[in-house]
Amino acid sequence: MELLLLSNGKTTEHPGLLGWARQRVQALLAARGVNQIVLVPYAVIRGDWDQRARDLEESLGVEVVSIHRSDDPVSAIESAQAIFVSGGNSWRLNQQLHEQGLIVPIQRAVRERGVPYVGWSAGCNVATPSIRTTNDMPVCNAAVLPALGLFPLQINPHYLDASISGHMGETRDERLAEFCAINPSESVLALREASLLQISGEHIEYWSVRGEGYKVFKHGEEIKEYQDARPLGALTPFTAKL
Repeated sequence: MELLLLSNGKTTEHPGLLGWARQRVQALLAARGVNQIVLVPYAVIRGDWDQRARDLEESLGVEVVSIHRSDDPVSAIESAQAIFVSGGNSWRLNQQLHEQGLIVPIQRAVRERGVPYVGWSAGCNVATPSIRTTNDMPVCNAAVLPALGLFPLQINPHYLDASISGHMGETRDERLAEFCAINPSESVLALREASLLQISGEHIEYWSVRGEGYKVFKHGEEIKEYQDARPLGALTPFTAKL
């Protein structure tokens, strides 16, 4: 199984879609001989799906075909060399994955055929067991919680622990602590901007272009921050690797 789970798609310091992680993404595609990407853009609500495909193609230098252009989305996944799932709204994305009948085909493509899966923001959210730790509003009525379950832990992308002046609502840490209180058997991995998890077979790596760490939230335990993937070895079926 080959997964790249990214907190976000763009940064101010690195131009282009996935520009901050471009070398890692391109290395993965080159290692697998990928010359065409199938893009799942359903999370994009206020943007143009064709433009998202063009942006990705321009950034990575690989042909990108958006799944919305296919008459048979399931067949597009079944023949895909690589599956890229865009950021946007996790609720809308997960709804469309279920309604288009893509959950099982993506699971089979990734788990059985070893097709690389690259997801950022909402695309990262849906790679986990559910979208319960998304930051997005449930903008659609058909709110479905179970997701692809390719990665065994819940992830909170775009994690931010900075204090915002004048903000009187719960902090992100408090919201994640609430999740863990309701779901004490589950852990949440909080990914800051410009950071990612890369899973290859039984190995997992963590990387941040800014050199920042990630946090793990679990009910009844102190919130801890880590700089590498070794602590995840105790939380996932994967063998942690630097």
